[in-house]
Amino acid sequence: MTLPSVLVIIPTYNESENIRPIIGRVLAAAPEVSVLVVDDGSPDGTGRIADELAEADARIHVLHRTGKGGLGAAYLAGFDWAGAHDFEYVVELDADGSHPPEVLPRMLAVMTEGAGAVGGVIGSRWVDGGGVVNWPLTRQLISRGGSTYARIMLGVPVKDVTAGYRVYPTALLATLGLDSLESKGYCFQIDLTRRVAATGKRLVEVPIEFRERERGESKMSGAIVVEAMGRVTVWGFQRWGRILSRPFRRNS
Repeated sequence: MTLPSVLVIIPTYNESENIRPIIGRVLAAAPEVSVLVVDDGSPDGTGRIADELAEADARIHVLHRTGKGGLGAAYLAGFDWAGAHDFEYVVELDADGSHPPEVLPRMLAVMTEGAGAVGGVIGSRWVDGGGVVNWPLTRQLISRGGSTYARIMLGVPVKDVTAGYRVYPTALLATLGLDSLESKGYCFQIDLTRRVAATGKRLVEVPIEFRERERGESKMSGAIVVEAMGRVTVWGFQRWGRILSRPFRRNS
C-alpha cells in the first residue's frame, strides 16, 4: 500500500530516551509515511536528537517550539504544518511507545478504504481485542469511567473517547474551526472527537494494546483529568440543554 501523503505527528517534551526507537518503529511499520516531531523546547536534548534523525532521513521533519505549550497546541501546530505541506492524512502518536506503530498500516487502511465516509480512525483500548499493559486497576477504571461519562454526556459513538492514537483527514480538520479550541491538554482529544462526530462522518475504532511507558516521565496528572471532566460536563449540559429545548421551540 503506497501512502505518500501521510504525516505522523509526534509531540515531544523531554523524550530523549524514546524518540529514536519510536521513529524507528514507525518507519519500519509504514515506510511510506513521513514523520514530524513537534518539540516544545525540551531541555533534555530531544529536539537535537530529532534534528540528527532528520538530517539522516528525508522522511523525518522537526518543528521546534519555544516553551511547553501543551499537547493540544503541539498537535494544532502539526496540523497546520501538514496542511501547508499538502499531506492528505495526519496521525497522532505518543513518543513514549505506548501506542503500537505496528498497528498503523491497519488504521491507515481503514481510513483510506472509507474515504469520504470515515472522519477518523482511533486506536482503541476499550473495544474487543484492545487492552492495556502495566496499568493498575484503579487507572483502568478511571479511564473507562471517564470515556463512558464523556460518551453519554456528549452523545459520541466512541468507546475510547480519550484515546491519543488517531488518524484524521487533513481536509476535514481544516473545517472544524480548531482555532477556537480551548483544550490544551489531553481534553483536546475529547474535543476533537465531538467535533468530528458532529460532522456526521464515522469514527472507527481499531483495537490496540496500550503499553505504559518504560522510559521517561508521564505527563499525565490529576489536574489534567479534572480539566477534562470539567469541560465534558459543561459541553454535556450545553448539549442536553439544546436537546430538551427542542419541544418548546416547536410548540412556541
